[in-house]
This record gives sequence, C-alpha cells and structure tokens, in this order.
Amino acid sequence: MFVAGGIMLSRLAGLIRQRALAHYLGLGDQADAFAAAFRIPNIIQNLFGEGALSAAFIPVYARRLGAGDPEGARRVAGAVLGQLGLVISLVVLAGVLSAPLLVAGLAPGFEGEKRALTVLLVRVLFPGAGLLVFSAWCLGILNSHRRFFLSYAAPVAWNLAIIITVLWAGPRLDPAGVTVAAAGASVAGSLLQVLVQLPLARRLAERPPVSLGRGDPLVGEVRGAFAPALLSRGVVQVSAFVDSFIASLLPTGAVAALTNAQLLYQLPVSLFGMSIAAAELPAMASATGNAEEVSAALRQRLRQAGERVAFWVIPSAAAFMALGHMIAGLVFQSGRFSAADARYVWGILALASVGLLASTLARLFGSAFFALGDTRTPFRCAATRVALATVFGFLAAWFGPGLLQLDPKWGVAGLGLASGLAGWVEFGLLRHALRQRIGEVRLPPGRVAALWMAAGGGALAGWGVLLLLPDSPLFLRSIVSLGAFGVVYLLITYLLGIPQAVGLLRR
Repeated sequence: MFVAGGIMLSRLAGLIRQRALAHYLGLGDQADAFAAAFRIPNIIQNLFGEGALSAAFIPVYARRLGAGDPEGARRVAGAVLGQLGLVISLVVLAGVLSAPLLVAGLAPGFEGEKRALTVLLVRVLFPGAGLLVFSAWCLGILNSHRRFFLSYAAPVAWNLAIIITVLWAGPRLDPAGVTVAAAGASVAGSLLQVLVQLPLARRLAERPPVSLGRGDPLVGEVRGAFAPALLSRGVVQVSAFVDSFIASLLPTGAVAALTNAQLLYQLPVSLFGMSIAAAELPAMASATGNAEEVSAALRQRLRQAGERVAFWVIPSAAAFMALGHMIAGLVFQSGRFSAADARYVWGILALASVGLLASTLARLFGSAFFALGDTRTPFRCAATRVALATVFGFLAAWFGPGLLQLDPKWGVAGLGLASGLAGWVEFGLLRHALRQRIGEVRLPPGRVAALWMAAGGGALAGWGVLLLLPDSPLFLRSIVSLGAFGVVYLLITYLLGIPQAVGLLRR
C-alpha cells in the first residue's frame, strides 16, 4: 500500500509535468528534442539505479539485516555508495563530452536546429541523471528497512521543480527556451529528490562509512550480482533506444507521441507491477528454511501478488484500448496539444497495451529470481524479448503503414504492438524457468477470464456514456466515461466474488 501510494503521488506529478510540457510544446520539433534528450542520459539512472542496484544490493543488505548482522549491512551500504560515486562521476563526464555522438547515434533522424537543441539538452540533463542514481541507493536502504513511502514519493520533488519552471517559462520564452529551462530544473529537482531521502537513509544504515569495499566478500557478492543485473537492465534500455531511434526516422511528433504513450503505459506498470514487486523483493529475499520451504513460501507470495496485479492491470489495459483517447485527452490535451494528437497517442497506447499484463507479471517474476540470487535468467529472458521487439518493431514501423495504406507517422504504433507481443514471450520464458526452480506458479485461468469479462463490461459502459454526451466538454466526458468504466468493473467483479473487489468494497 505504501509503495503504491508513493508511486501514485510521483506518477500523478509526472503526468502534471508532462501536461505542462505538452501545453507549451505540443508534438512539435522541440517536444521531440526534449523527449529524445530526456531518454539519453536517463540510461544512467535506469542502468545503475533502481533496477540493477535494487537487484544486486537489496538481497545482500536485507539478508544481513535478517541474519542479525547490522555491521555487515552497514559496511556494504557504505562501499556501494563509494563505488557508485566513483563510477557515476566518470559516466556523467563521458556523457556530457560525447553528447553529439550520442544524439547522432540514437536520434539519426534529427537535423539542423532540432539536433543542436537535443545535444544541448543532453549535456544539461546528464548531471541530474547521475544524481538520481544516489536516490536509488537511498531507495535500496529504505526498502530494506520496510520504509517504502518516502522512497517512491521522493520523485514528487523532482517533478515539482520542472512543473514550476515550465509554468514560469512557458508564457515568457519560446518553445526551445522552455525545454532548456525544464532541463535545468530537472537537475535541480534531482538534487532535491536525493536530499529528501538521504537523512533517513543514512540514519537507518547507521551512517555507513563511505569506502570502495576492497576485499570485502559481501561487497564482492553485490558486485557479482550487479554485472548480470546491469546487463538485464541494459537490454531493456536497448529496446527503449531502438524504439526512439526508429521513431526519430518517422515524421515530426513520433518521438514525443511515443514518450507520452509510454508515460501512460508505465502508470499501471509502476503502480501495480513495480510497487508489488518492490514490496515483495525484501520479503522473498529474507525467506529462510530448507529448499522446499523457501520454494513453498515463494510460490505462495507470487500467487497472491500475481492475483493482485491481474485485478488492477487487466482493467487498465482494457481502458487504454477502449478509452485511450479520453485518457490521453484528459491528461495532455491543452494549448498546442490537440484532439488529433490525443488520438495519435491513443493508437500507440492501445496496441502496446496488448502486453501490459505480461510486462507487470514479468517484473514480479523477475524479483523472485533476484531474491534467489539469480540475475542471469531475467537477463536472458529480457534479451530475447528485446531481440524480438527490435526485429518485428522495425518491420511494423517501416513497412506496416505502407501495407495498410496509412500515414507513415502510424509506424510508431507498430513499435508498441511488437513490444507488447514480445512481452508475452518474456513472461512465458520467466514462468517456465521459475517452474523448474520452485514449482508451478500460475494464475487461475477462470479468474483471468472473469477479470477480462468485467473489464469488457466496463468498456461498454464507458462508450455508452460517450454516446450519450457527444457534445459535452472533454473534461466531463472523460471523467464520467472513465468513472462508469471503473464502477461497472468493480460491480461485476464483486458480484463474481473476486476477493480483491469484495475486500475493497467492504473496506
């Protein structure tokens, strides 16, 4: 609950941030430049930060705490912090110096002023992304001590810095100036995000001495798990960059539209996938007993967590598919961002949502492998997904619109579809590998079918509202149609006796 609450606040702040940017940038060249530039330095945070660091650091740190060895946990925390500081400083410096090469390689379709603006934004954003890695270190400490809310709500400070800056700069500067101001605010917000968490993290870790941890076997264990976890996160980043690479070759607006669709897509992934997986990781890593007892405990936790994920993610996917234009319009449609832009984002979002359930369950199953000390299996499964998404995504984006006689800009929707289908392959591989380790973990097929049926009923109710209110203001139509969707879904699942719905309504 605390993880979901923190993520909800940070994601809502992120949506407000993106709406402010969309209001002043729309889907023009400056929006494309900011979206691409934002993605490039963000690789530091995603590679060295939450994903890889959590997978390698939290299990070792949590096991030391569970074994009654706070001094060992303290020593590991200080050594990880020291090594991160050294590595990230070098990576940030290299990123700032090589910004033109990075933009040329990752956004080859950008030219002239658009390319120059992207290079400038990358150089401004890189230090902030480096700071966010230290936020991930704080997250690892806080989560291991079961302090979930602060670590996941801290990005609100980062988002607020950008929102306030954009609202100030928007009426005063041209779109290019707004992007530069937002990039500078991102760096300041990154520092705020670290400072919000650092005092409590240092106190919980008993003010760990910063070192490089040479010769420490516990630090060696973290390093040994970090490299495969880094590769696993790396292949995910490759997928994101390939999508951005291909989108940069498509007409103006493709990169920005893809970014907006991904922001909406990631909302349920974060709320119901990442939050549950993050809460379960320390608990699964702390499981004790013989091999069968540990396996039984993991199976039980995964089944229960998987049912919670499905209850929330299946209606999210259905809403994105059926009412995505209302969601995109409600969140982004303002100023330079038009109704046609909202429908464009909907098309991308609807096709990507084919794999939404698989993506969230894959995060949960991946956490089980991390708890078992196995970071290589998630890497292999993720690499397979990326390879499939890359090949079929390129074919769908480049040749799909011509075959279907569509505007070339719709090629970006093919990227979403390929990614969604490849997500099911990754999840299938993870489930098969986990079955061999701990036994079968499977959601009840009847439960899944019932949830899809309830979500379908909600979608019909939502469209019924749209047909009854064809000329009403966007805000009213969106709120009422999405509200009808939610009420009908919850009512049907309650009548079907789905435990999550029964418990929710009783509370």
